[in-house]
Amino acid sequence: MIIEPAQLLIFMMAGIALNLTPGADMMFCLSQGLKSGRTAGFAASLGIATGSVIHVLLAAFGLAALIAANPVAFEVLRWAGVGYLVWLAVQALRHPVQLDLPDDAMKSLPMRAWRDGVLVNLLNPKVIVFTLAFLPQFVDPERGSTVLQFLLLGLVLNITGTAVNGFVGIGAGSVRGLLAGNRWIARTLGYVSSAVFLGLAAKLAFDRR
Repeated sequence: MIIEPAQLLIFMMAGIALNLTPGADMMFCLSQGLKSGRTAGFAASLGIATGSVIHVLLAAFGLAALIAANPVAFEVLRWAGVGYLVWLAVQALRHPVQLDLPDDAMKSLPMRAWRDGVLVNLLNPKVIVFTLAFLPQFVDPERGSTVLQFLLLGLVLNITGTAVNGFVGIGAGSVRGLLAGNRWIARTLGYVSSAVFLGLAAKLAFDRR
């Protein structure tokens, strides 16, 4: 095997522990579930997964290392992410949560949640740094293609991450469904979503590299 089974098991356990730790991706899926329902919450987790796949591909082929090593590129990416999260926070306030949406409106929410998930993940340079710091620890050049090993490890990490984030998004959406029809709750959920986005923006802005 290109990856030793014992090494893969250790990686899986470490990956599950990391994915269970609340972070920006999990909080984003939580907010999307609360804001737009179970389908949107799960779609957000798929968006995060899509962004993670792109990060792994960049890392596997060396492009992520160039971005992480370039202070200007890193800062541009970081502040673009901050700006996008602030924009999402403003949108959450400008367009209050509607707990009773028509079918055609509900159909458009999952795609928007997926798109936002992709962008939130891609515009977070911390994910690049994490990918470059974590995955290489389990890559052994003597066991074959390092690119293939990166891709396999990234796939395993992404599957567990999507399962955790999807569960969070669906769970949040289920809670939202129980509150349908309550306008006060709807406004509160809008404020909560906005606060989550602003919190993620602040974390991204002020966290040290």
